[in-house]
Amino acid sequence: MTVTVLPGPERRRRWTSAEKLKIVEESLAGEATVAEVARRNDVHPNQLHAWRRELRAQISSSTPDGGARFVPVRIATRERLLPARGAGGSAADPIEVVLRNGRVLRVPDGAAVAHVVALADALESRG
Repeated sequence: MTVTVLPGPERRRRWTSAEKLKIVEESLAGEATVAEVARRNDVHPNQLHAWRRELRAQISSSTPDGGARFVPVRIATRERLLPARGAGGSAADPIEVVLRNGRVLRVPDGAAVAHVVALADALESRG
């Protein structure tokens, strides 16, 4: 009987959850394509896409209503916000908030917070 040993990486590797998460986070950072991240980590791109789907499924199933969750928000000062406006934009452009029921609430600059909250609650309850 003859046995042939093939050089190269092991065909079935085991990745810890921490390793998978690190690679998926790297692929989501937007600095490189999925193919580039996969190549750097010696993972097939299809495997990386599967890990990304698994993570999205875990995140959506971990929220109580299956979709709503907190996201980080950074508040910019007016000085930092105004120069970043693109061509055609103005400081008077409203802020758009997409509510859970799909309605869009456009809030003008200077609107009273209490009024905006009351309006958002009313629009949300009308389903």
